[in-house]
This record gives sequence, structure tokens and C-alpha cells, in this order.
Amino acid sequence: MRTGLDFNSSRIFIAVVEQGSFVGASKTLQIPTSNVSRSISQLEEALNLQLIERTTRHMKLTQAGQLLYTRVKPLLESLEQTEAELTSQQIQLKGPLRLCIPNEAGPRLLGTAIADFACQHPEIKISCITNLSGLESLREDLDMAIIIHRGKLDDSDYIASHLTTIPCTVVGSPSLIQRCGLPYHTAQLKDLPCITTVSALKGMPWQFTHTKSEFSTIQVNEHYRVNSGELALKAAIAGVGFAILAKVSCQAFIDDGSLVEIELELPAAPLQLFAVYANRQYLPAKTRVFIDFIRQNIMNYQ
Repeated sequence: MRTGLDFNSSRIFIAVVEQGSFVGASKTLQIPTSNVSRSISQLEEALNLQLIERTTRHMKLTQAGQLLYTRVKPLLESLEQTEAELTSQQIQLKGPLRLCIPNEAGPRLLGTAIADFACQHPEIKISCITNLSGLESLREDLDMAIIIHRGKLDDSDYIASHLTTIPCTVVGSPSLIQRCGLPYHTAQLKDLPCITTVSALKGMPWQFTHTKSEFSTIQVNEHYRVNSGELALKAAIAGVGFAILAKVSCQAFIDDGSLVEIELELPAAPLQLFAVYANRQYLPAKTRVFIDFIRQNIMNYQ
């Protein structure tokens, strides 16, 4: 059902009644007196009722005007209170923050940072789950998903905010190299035993960097498939196959000789950590502050 009432015209009408004149209402609302007069006239025309009796010396409400004022005043106050509460939620660092992080690397990379953030902001109630579903998890009533990706991100309706870059390298054990030889070109990986993923990184972890924005995906001999960086590392050390791993997770084993870093004609594409959320324009302050905290501090926890 259509009505002649709207928030703006009702607000102007209330101001006229409470200030006792069009001039008073215009000063209170900081709009021209002509706009006030026009709004009241349009409201009366839409309702087909006279709301205010106006003479050169005074004005008074009609019976219809008094009824409108009595009914609309509490509604406007309720709307203004609702608006204030919604705005407060948007700008205050309090309330629930629902997160999803990767189920293995997430706790190792982010666990301490998230805990420190919670200590600094005790009024933010953090709820964090772990899985590998990435963008799909945002459909589960979450505020944000932190995902690990290699290569170019697919286009989507979500906003992806970059958090950090994690350098990677190709490694193999001495026993594997003795058995299969030392590769020097990515094309050789098609014929050598390699450790890859089941579904993590969309099942395409073997990507290499051509330029800053161009990546090459190599089809390798999928000798061993796991959705776990830790399992891939253990398998690489055991000599199961060549692996492409984050340097931070395998550097100690390269240093002690358990693994050998393989130099190919293309560098391994790094892993990228992104915070993914639905809408940039109305991003609550608590979400924005969390993203900034993780971005500024994550490397301190490595």
C-alpha cells in the first residue's frame, strides 16, 4: 500500500511542530525555509488533508495534524535510535567476529596473531573455524575467510585483501636425487615422482612465476597426493618425491642436509595469504582493524 508519508517529510513536519514555525524548523534542520514550506505542502497534498492552519501571525495543528504528530513522533525516535545503534556497531570494536582459516597452515601461521588480537580487543568475540573450503566458507554466515593461494586468483564477487607473501621452493631428498637425478628444468617434473595435493590449492600446487603477474602451471607426475604441507614435508624428507614447499617450513631441513633445494629455470610461485570478505564499502571497523593487525604483524610470528 502506497502512502504519502516518508522519513524526510515526517522529520520536517515534526520539526515544524516542535519549533512552532517554518523558520525555526529550517534553522534546526539547516535547510532553506522554502524547502520546509514545500515539503509540508506536498505532504498535505499527498494525504489530502490539512495538517497545519497557517496565518500571517501564527500556526496551529489541525486535528489530523495532531494525530499525525502523536503517531509519527515515537516512530521517528525509534528509527533514529536504530540508526544510532547500527552506526555504533559499524564503528565500535566490539561484537562477534566470525572467521575461517585453513585447517593446517592456518593455526601455525595465524594462531598466535589471532590470540594476541583477542587479548588487545576483549570486547570482540572471536569465533574461528578451520577448513580448506576457502571462498565457499563465506556462505556459512562468516564475516571473513583467510585463504592460502598460489598463482592468479579467480574472479569472484568477494573482496580479497592481500596479507602477506610466503616464498616457496622445490626440494628433494639426497636419496631421491641419487635415484632419479637432479632436475634443472620444469618440463622434467612430468617424468619424475612428485608430491602434490588432492584438493588444496585447487589441486594445482605446481605453479611457477614467469613475470610478476604471469604464472605457469606444470603437470607433474602425481606420485603422492596429500592435502597437508606437513605430510608433504615428511614425504619429501623420506624420499617419496620432489615437493614444492614454503621456505619457512623446509629451510631448517635444507640447512641440515635432509633436503636439497632444486634450482630450475623458473622460480616456484609463492603462496599468497588473503583475507576474503563480502563487501568493502560497509566493512565494520572490527573487521578492518583485524585485517590491519594481521597484515602488520604476521611476519613477526614466523
